[in-house]
Amino acid sequence: MSLSMYQASIPGFLRMLGNLSAILHKAEAYAAERKIDPGVLVNARLAPDMHPLVRQVQIATDSVKGCGARLAGIEVPSYADTESNFAELQERIAKTRAFLQSIDAAQLDGSEGRQITLKFPGAEMTFSGRDYLLGFVLPNFYFHVTTAYAILRHNGLQIGKMDYLGQA
Repeated sequence: MSLSMYQASIPGFLRMLGNLSAILHKAEAYAAERKIDPGVLVNARLAPDMHPLVRQVQIATDSVKGCGARLAGIEVPSYADTESNFAELQERIAKTRAFLQSIDAAQLDGSEGRQITLKFPGAEMTFSGRDYLLGFVLPNFYFHVTTAYAILRHNGLQIGKMDYLGQA
């Protein structure tokens, strides 16, 4: 049996969003324990020209909610990008997870050939559903989740590979 578009996307998205949520819970507890203003961690970045933690979470969730919606042929939910603390980031992740859970396999399976067009200021990219998922969304999503992990690890949070990978 071949791997379906649903199997290649939604379960992995849900798992990694759950892992990201768990890491953010640990970061919030770490900040309280160490008497660090949580805003310091939420706004931390790896390098001056990189997005802070808050934006990494926003982009990661945007990537997968957009993917699920586009592959299913439904409207992409719009989030305001106004999060400024751990509770709001957790709410965003939960909202994204709930949206992804509302998409069933029948909506995604067969979307390999669906044309997906993304419009950016001054540019437009067109993919097949397969290439959009495998060559654009997955690398982008994992980049931003990994960067969120790295920002927190860099700031002293004691997390390791199993926190990133979570439970199978």
